Amino acid sequence: MKEYWTSLASLLGVFAFCQSLMHSIFPPELRFAFLKFFNRVFHLFSSYCYFDITEIDGVNTNELYNAVQLYLSSSVSIAGNRLSLTRAVNSSSITFGLSNNDSIVDTFNGVTVLWEHVVTQRQTQTFAWRPLPEEKRGFTLRIKKKDKTLILNSYLDYIMERANEIRRKNQDRLLYTNSRGGSLDSRGHPWESVPFKHPSTFETLAMDPLKKQQIMDDLKDFANGQVFYQKTGRAWKRGYLLYGPPGTGKSSMIAAMANYLGYDIYDLELTEVHSNSELRKLLMKTSSKSIIVIEDIDCSINLTNRKKNSSNVSSLSRSYYEAETRNGSGSGGSGEEGGNGNNNTITLSGLLNFTDGLWSCCGSERIFVFTTNHIEKLDPALLRSGRMDMRIYMSFCNFPSLKILLKNYLGYEEEDVGEDLLKEMERVVDKAEMTPADVSEALIKNRRDKEKAIRDLLEDLKSRGERNVKDGKLRGGNGNLTELEVVEEQEKRAIDSQNGRDEKDHDEEEIELEDNICR
Repeated sequence: MKEYWTSLASLLGVFAFCQSLMHSIFPPELRFAFLKFFNRVFHLFSSYCYFDITEIDGVNTNELYNAVQLYLSSSVSIAGNRLSLTRAVNSSSITFGLSNNDSIVDTFNGVTVLWEHVVTQRQTQTFAWRPLPEEKRGFTLRIKKKDKTLILNSYLDYIMERANEIRRKNQDRLLYTNSRGGSLDSRGHPWESVPFKHPSTFETLAMDPLKKQQIMDDLKDFANGQVFYQKTGRAWKRGYLLYGPPGTGKSSMIAAMANYLGYDIYDLELTEVHSNSELRKLLMKTSSKSIIVIEDIDCSINLTNRKKNSSNVSSLSRSYYEAETRNGSGSGGSGEEGGNGNNNTITLSGLLNFTDGLWSCCGSERIFVFTTNHIEKLDPALLRSGRMDMRIYMSFCNFPSLKILLKNYLGYEEEDVGEDLLKEMERVVDKAEMTPADVSEALIKNRRDKEKAIRDLLEDLKSRGERNVKDGKLRGGNGNLTELEVVEEQEKRAIDSQNGRDEKDHDEEEIELEDNICR
């Protein structure tokens, strides 16, 4: 035994002597050059190439690293043996990820690649403007050299797109509103946000199923239309106008659109916007894949009367879209943009440029939604295609929407209600002209007693219908107009009323011009 330990000590001594001899004969610089040369020779004959994607690029976070981490999470949850679990801020789901120094195989267009999550201890920092994590993290991508072009040109872009989709799916929707008086939050943003938790969906929306399907198809075509919009040279945006009586579900429609597409909502309060330039800045700070909403547009600013300066002939050359302005803070004064005191104003021209001008193209995949109770009060310049591409009439409760409300609030399918009751409801519901909000409230009051809820609702429908027939308050005065005819009549009245004002203003301007010339 003593001889064994003596032999081992002798071997260790010889090894230490050889190591010191190697260090003296081959200095570190020479060894490093040899290893570098060896790696070059190895990679020269190797069929693979490697790409390192570090978490920190200099002092900034590498966006590609985060994208790869999210992208691999969709495959790791199925194929990985050892996983790391994370949950981001404002996220409603848990994300899977590769553990330290673990690897996974991925396939793209028939090409197989290998991802390895490399985590090493960072050397002691001496001084840095921004403290770095103790661990140095990164991904190493191994691919075959023949696939290098495909991976660099397509695969990495695909990863970025998929990561954005996963991030949007996992992250809760946000509801934004512009800060009061144009002030900025702690991060310098003009928008304040809260989590968007509205439960409205197209399935629960009280509307004719055919009309709902038409809207859903239009939204889907828009969301998947990036190539189409680029091909046709159009900005990737779309405008919707929701109009109809109060209580017909315009706000619920907006929430259903946001939940269907997974978009954030920017609720723009125009009375807090003081100038056209401030309106443009708000637009610039909105994100892609969002819905920009202006509710009750007819009550926000004056969009009907055209402003005319009778004391100056040069006023005739002003834009057709120049509108009478309204004080953004709600006071009685008015003035041009950038006026004195608190008379900061926005104009119809600024609003039109906001929805359809050059500044509306500063983002992509955005939807503009305006709501109004009185479409006839809106200027036709705001209603034309390109600004309001789809006009949706939110009608009173009809029979198909009534059946949806019975299912929502009472859990009743069509076969659960007596045939006679259904026929009676179908006969009186159009004459009653009850809004979905009124019907919902009637059902909520008696939801504990479903039969009583049906009876009371039917009595309410009958009494309102008889009162409307007696007073002649049905749509069209005689109750014979269909919903489509009502919509067409309202839109025609809105355009004709404004055209009449425009012709009158034009005649007055010509007379005024002739008087000025004579003088």
